Amino acid sequence: MGIFAVKTTASQERTVADMIINREEAEIHAALAPDSLTSYVMVEAEGDAVLNRVLEDIPHARSIVPGESDISEVEHFLSPKPDVEGIAEGDIVELIAGPFKGEKAQVQRIDEGKDQVTVELYEATVPIPVTVRGDQIRVLDSDER
Repeated sequence: MGIFAVKTTASQERTVADMIINREEAEIHAALAPDSLTSYVMVEAEGDAVLNRVLEDIPHARSIVPGESDISEVEHFLSPKPDVEGIAEGDIVELIAGPFKGEKAQVQRIDEGKDQVTVELYEATVPIPVTVRGDQIRVLDSDER
Protein backbone atom coordinates (compact mmCIF):
# COMPACT_ATOMS: atom_id res chain seq x y z
CA MET A 1 0.00 0.00 0.00
CA GLY A 2 1.31 3.43 -0.88
CA ILE A 3 0.48 7.05 -1.52
CA PHE A 4 0.58 8.15 -5.14
CA ALA A 5 0.47 11.62 -6.69
CA VAL A 6 -1.94 11.93 -9.63
CA LYS A 7 -1.42 14.82 -12.07
CA THR A 8 -4.70 16.55 -12.98
CA THR A 9 -5.98 19.43 -15.03
CA ALA A 10 -5.70 22.71 -13.10
CA SER A 11 -8.78 23.54 -10.98
CA GLN A 12 -10.14 19.99 -11.39
CA GLU A 13 -8.40 18.44 -8.36
CA ARG A 14 -11.54 18.13 -6.20
CA THR A 15 -13.55 16.68 -9.12
CA VAL A 16 -10.88 14.05 -9.85
CA ALA A 17 -10.61 13.09 -6.15
CA ASP A 18 -14.40 12.74 -5.89
CA MET A 19 -14.55 10.60 -9.04
CA ILE A 20 -11.76 8.31 -7.78
CA ILE A 21 -13.54 7.76 -4.45
CA ASN A 22 -16.97 7.33 -6.09
CA ARG A 23 -15.58 4.36 -8.07
CA GLU A 24 -15.61 2.43 -4.76
CA GLU A 25 -12.60 0.26 -5.58
CA ALA A 26 -11.57 -1.94 -2.65
CA GLU A 27 -7.86 -1.33 -3.37
CA ILE A 28 -8.22 2.48 -3.22
CA HIS A 29 -8.47 3.73 0.35
CA ALA A 30 -8.43 7.54 0.19
CA ALA A 31 -8.05 10.54 -2.11
CA LEU A 32 -6.91 13.98 -0.97
CA ALA A 33 -7.14 17.24 -2.94
CA PRO A 34 -5.58 19.94 -0.71
CA ASP A 35 -6.23 23.57 -1.72
CA SER A 36 -2.52 24.38 -1.45
CA LEU A 37 -1.51 21.65 -3.94
CA THR A 38 -2.38 22.76 -7.47
CA SER A 39 -2.91 20.19 -10.26
CA TYR A 40 -2.29 17.15 -8.05
CA VAL A 41 -4.40 14.70 -6.05
CA MET A 42 -2.86 12.36 -3.47
CA VAL A 43 -4.32 8.83 -3.54
CA GLU A 44 -3.73 6.01 -1.07
CA ALA A 45 -3.96 2.69 -2.91
CA GLU A 46 -2.71 -0.91 -2.84
CA GLY A 47 -0.60 -0.26 -5.93
CA ASP A 48 -0.31 1.84 -9.07
CA ALA A 49 -1.84 -0.90 -11.29
CA VAL A 50 -5.34 -0.47 -9.83
CA LEU A 51 -4.90 3.31 -9.93
CA ASN A 52 -3.91 3.23 -13.62
CA ARG A 53 -7.01 1.15 -14.38
CA VAL A 54 -9.31 3.59 -12.53
CA LEU A 55 -7.73 6.71 -14.07
CA GLU A 56 -8.42 5.49 -17.62
CA ASP A 57 -12.11 6.35 -17.14
CA ILE A 58 -11.67 9.64 -15.27
CA PRO A 59 -11.56 12.87 -17.27
CA HIS A 60 -9.03 15.52 -16.12
CA ALA A 61 -6.76 12.85 -14.58
CA ARG A 62 -3.53 13.06 -16.56
CA SER A 63 -1.00 10.59 -15.14
CA ILE A 64 0.54 9.09 -12.04
CA VAL A 65 3.80 10.63 -10.90
CA PRO A 66 6.36 7.77 -10.90
CA GLY A 67 7.17 6.40 -7.46
CA GLU A 68 5.37 6.44 -4.14
CA SER A 69 5.13 9.31 -1.66
CA ASP A 70 5.86 8.82 2.01
CA ILE A 71 3.22 9.68 4.63
CA SER A 72 5.61 12.34 6.00
CA GLU A 73 5.28 14.20 2.67
CA VAL A 74 1.49 14.50 2.93
CA GLU A 75 0.73 14.59 6.67
CA HIS A 76 0.93 18.41 6.81
CA PHE A 77 -2.11 18.46 4.47
CA LEU A 78 -4.12 16.31 6.89
CA SER A 79 -4.40 18.72 9.84
CA PRO A 80 -5.95 22.11 9.09
CA LYS A 81 -4.27 25.26 10.35
CA PRO A 82 -6.38 27.19 12.85
CA ASP A 83 -7.91 30.41 11.49
CA VAL A 84 -6.53 32.35 14.47
CA GLU A 85 -2.92 31.55 13.51
CA GLY A 86 -1.00 34.76 12.89
CA ILE A 87 -3.34 36.91 14.99
CA ALA A 88 -1.95 38.49 18.16
CA GLU A 89 -3.58 40.25 21.11
CA GLY A 90 -3.71 43.98 20.44
CA ASP A 91 -3.98 43.57 16.65
CA ILE A 92 -6.43 45.81 14.84
CA VAL A 93 -8.84 43.70 12.79
CA GLU A 94 -11.85 44.17 10.58
CA LEU A 95 -14.88 41.93 10.98
CA ILE A 96 -15.71 40.43 7.58
CA ALA A 97 -18.87 38.49 8.52
CA GLY A 98 -21.71 38.53 11.01
CA PRO A 99 -23.79 41.41 12.40
CA PHE A 100 -20.74 43.66 12.90
CA LYS A 101 -19.41 43.21 9.34
CA GLY A 102 -17.21 46.13 8.30
CA GLU A 103 -16.49 47.25 11.88
CA LYS A 104 -12.93 47.69 13.12
CA ALA A 105 -11.95 46.16 16.43
CA GLN A 106 -8.98 45.38 18.65
CA VAL A 107 -8.14 41.79 19.61
CA GLN A 108 -8.47 41.24 23.37
CA ARG A 109 -8.17 37.47 23.71
CA ILE A 110 -7.47 34.46 21.45
CA ASP A 111 -8.83 30.95 22.09
CA GLU A 112 -6.88 28.64 19.76
CA GLY A 113 -8.69 25.54 21.02
CA LYS A 114 -12.08 26.86 19.89
CA ASP A 115 -10.59 28.88 16.98
CA GLN A 116 -12.26 32.03 18.35
CA VAL A 117 -11.16 35.59 18.97
CA THR A 118 -12.64 38.05 21.45
CA VAL A 119 -12.49 41.62 20.09
CA GLU A 120 -13.57 45.03 21.33
CA LEU A 121 -15.31 47.25 18.77
CA TYR A 122 -13.69 50.64 18.10
CA GLU A 123 -16.72 52.78 17.31
CA ALA A 124 -18.82 51.49 20.24
CA THR A 125 -19.52 54.12 22.92
CA VAL A 126 -19.38 51.44 25.59
CA PRO A 127 -16.61 48.85 25.10
CA ILE A 128 -18.35 45.53 24.46
CA PRO A 129 -16.33 42.33 24.08
CA VAL A 130 -17.56 40.31 21.08
CA THR A 131 -16.41 36.73 20.44
CA VAL A 132 -16.20 35.70 16.78
CA ARG A 133 -14.78 32.75 14.82
CA GLY A 134 -11.26 33.17 13.48
CA ASP A 135 -12.45 33.08 9.87
CA GLN A 136 -14.76 36.07 10.45
CA ILE A 137 -11.95 38.60 10.90
CA ARG A 138 -9.15 40.00 8.80
CA VAL A 139 -6.00 41.53 10.27
CA LEU A 140 -5.50 45.02 8.86
CA ASP A 141 -2.19 46.24 7.45
CA SER A 142 0.60 46.98 9.88
CA ASP A 143 0.39 50.72 9.13
CA GLU A 144 -3.12 50.70 10.64
CA ARG A 145 -1.98 48.88 13.78
